[in-house]
Amino acid sequence: MTKVLNEVLMANRGYASDFGDKADLPMPPGRHFAILTCMDARLDPAKYAGLAEGDAHVIRNAGGRASDDAIRSLVISYKLLGTKEWFVIHHTDCGMETFDDEIMRGLLASSLKTASVDASGWHDCCQGPGSTEANHIAWLTIKDQPKSVLEDVLRIKNHPLVPSDIPVYGFIYDCKSGRLIEVPEATEAGRAS
Repeated sequence: MTKVLNEVLMANRGYASDFGDKADLPMPPGRHFAILTCMDARLDPAKYAGLAEGDAHVIRNAGGRASDDAIRSLVISYKLLGTKEWFVIHHTDCGMETFDDEIMRGLLASSLKTASVDASGWHDCCQGPGSTEANHIAWLTIKDQPKSVLEDVLRIKNHPLVPSDIPVYGFIYDCKSGRLIEVPEATEAGRAS
């Protein structure tokens, strides 16, 4: 057993021992909203958005981008579980700003091992085996945070499976202060109609 696996299982035992009435939480989120945000470990949506278990859906991926799968989850969140408002929350100092599709594809073609980064950019530690399958993936990297939030809100709002009466708010989480900073253009574009 690895150290991390052991730590997770021990933490889970402690959590489960005091589970209490959480077993009775309903499947639909009690506060009827969903958050699409980044998987970055520095972000804790429960803390920055004041959530308790059962309050909201939190959908996470690299960059908090409105990928097909994120939109799939949002549509299920609304259609089957009754969410009425959605938030797109990107963040400062995001790793998705440090590369582009070409860099990612080159790294993966060279090696499947973990890459490293320094002042001169990303580097592979090892040679092969790699794969060119990365050429078929849109990595949804970020060059400009406010612009990417706006793009994602627009992609969600313009999706044919998303009802027009769901508001989609756009924010950037500041990793230095913990504050949510509204992207007014995104929130305006995400207004319910």
